[in-house]
Amino acid sequence: MLIKEWEAHERPREKLATFGSASLTEAELLAVLFGTGSGGKDVITWSRDVLKTAGGLGGLLSLSKERLLEIPGIGLARSMQIQAILELTRRYLASSLRSGEGFTRPEMVKDYLAAQLRHQDREVFAILLLDSQHRLLHYCELFYGTINAAPVYPREIIKLVMRHNAAAVILAHNHPSGVAEPSQADQRVTTRIREALSTIDVALLDHFVIGAGETVSFAERGWL
Repeated sequence: MLIKEWEAHERPREKLATFGSASLTEAELLAVLFGTGSGGKDVITWSRDVLKTAGGLGGLLSLSKERLLEIPGIGLARSMQIQAILELTRRYLASSLRSGEGFTRPEMVKDYLAAQLRHQDREVFAILLLDSQHRLLHYCELFYGTINAAPVYPREIIKLVMRHNAAAVILAHNHPSGVAEPSQADQRVTTRIREALSTIDVALLDHFVIGAGETVSFAERGWL
């Protein structure tokens, strides 16, 4: 049965118009975005298959353009739509962090960092530089490594902090393996950076480790 033959209250666009976006499932939201299905499947069935293949919505938004194009039915145009959604998400979260709103909602900080780092296929060490009101001054990806390591140099962090006159710092890095659990090396380098920052009276508020579906906070673990 074609979607246009469904009951009106079951059609994604009609549900969106009547009940709002929160009433839709993830597959229905994708159906509204894409409009048509693929491979002889209606758009909702195909959208469910896409989510299953990608490992859910988070997985879909974390895929590179090359990986997106490997999913049946996602061509260049749909790949660009998904990339645009991710970029809009990043910019919205960054705007909230710059206004200071994000730091009253810790999950927003996690979401922003996950959107920046989760799709990376090598380890990336990043820093959020904050002013005295904990508003975002600058986001910077500082160090890049192999699939399981990135060299970290505290002196480079100090130079960046002083250049932007930051009052506080949040660190983040991803684990391309997908496992977010911090290693002993992660804990050691965090201690080194915290001690270096303390010499210039700059607070290290947190260090987030980004995995495939989880983000670990050092502050929440009581390690800072």
